[in-house]
Amino acid sequence: MRTAATVSALALAALVLAPSGVHADAAAVPTAPSAGTAATAAAVAANAAPASTATGGTPSRKAEPTPSASAPPSADPDALVQGTIVDTVAYGRHARQRMDVWHQADELRRPGVFLIHGGWWSSGDKKYMTEISRSYAELGYTVFNINYRLSTDAPWPAQRVDTLDAIATARRHAALWSFDPSNYVVVGFSAGGHLATAVGTYKNGLPGLKGVVGISPVVSPLTAYLDGAETLDLNKRKLRESAIRLAGGCEPSGKCARIWQSMEVPEHASRGDAPVLSVHSADEFVPSSHSNQLRDRLGQVGVEVTVLTEAGINHSAPLYRLPGVAERVQEWIAGKVF
Repeated sequence: MRTAATVSALALAALVLAPSGVHADAAAVPTAPSAGTAATAAAVAANAAPASTATGGTPSRKAEPTPSASAPPSADPDALVQGTIVDTVAYGRHARQRMDVWHQADELRRPGVFLIHGGWWSSGDKKYMTEISRSYAELGYTVFNINYRLSTDAPWPAQRVDTLDAIATARRHAALWSFDPSNYVVVGFSAGGHLATAVGTYKNGLPGLKGVVGISPVVSPLTAYLDGAETLDLNKRKLRESAIRLAGGCEPSGKCARIWQSMEVPEHASRGDAPVLSVHSADEFVPSSHSNQLRDRLGQVGVEVTVLTEAGINHSAPLYRLPGVAERVQEWIAGKVF
């Protein structure tokens, strides 16, 4: 694995590349073999777009088959699919404005997966997405595993701005990472699911964005604020306080009404937005009512939203690890990028 990258002078003018800092992660994806994930891997490999040369538009070589994500993930960060490179790229000047890019050094153009970690908007790190990043790299995607400024660094909308900047950087320098900038999805976990759905409903849709996945997404910080007001559930109370912190320390009234409205994903639904897949547990502290609000608003403008509910209380990465959940997410993504 490459831990420091050598890129063109053009890229160096725009990017700062640092050691990759890839770590093993307890939030590993399911390891049971799946026909669905094998089919997804084959589809990615078969459909990676060949790049054209600068002189004559001659297609590059076709994609070679890649291992399925159903293979057990290794704790060794060097045990990657053959040819995979992991670079850590700065997309801004703040220490948190970094992303790990899992890519191949060839001339193909692969669909991309952007991963956004959770952590109450105030904690968490991309290192906890390492095994999930690996699983999508093994399926043949170019993967962008991003960090962003936390609410302790800057209030909303800094987190959405950072996610948009990371995506813009990836699209601008797509050729460096064998990435098709017109074909990608965004996957977010918990608070990261809020950011994923927020960029999915930004303005009238992002160029090239084909789908958004939220795993326990906090689609509505206002709902979290209300649900945490009079409850014995410590997680709901913490989420309420986290939403207040995200808003810069103010509650959703008076002068702060506008910032809370900006944080509400359903308020920004428009016809050009990307389709959404949302997954919740039936009894977790971020209920499916969050995603149902987005489904209702996007449905009014003709945008598809699928809300899945699993039994139990698992939240975020533990929910993703439940048997069959990762496979359903991967199959849904494959259906959007091909």
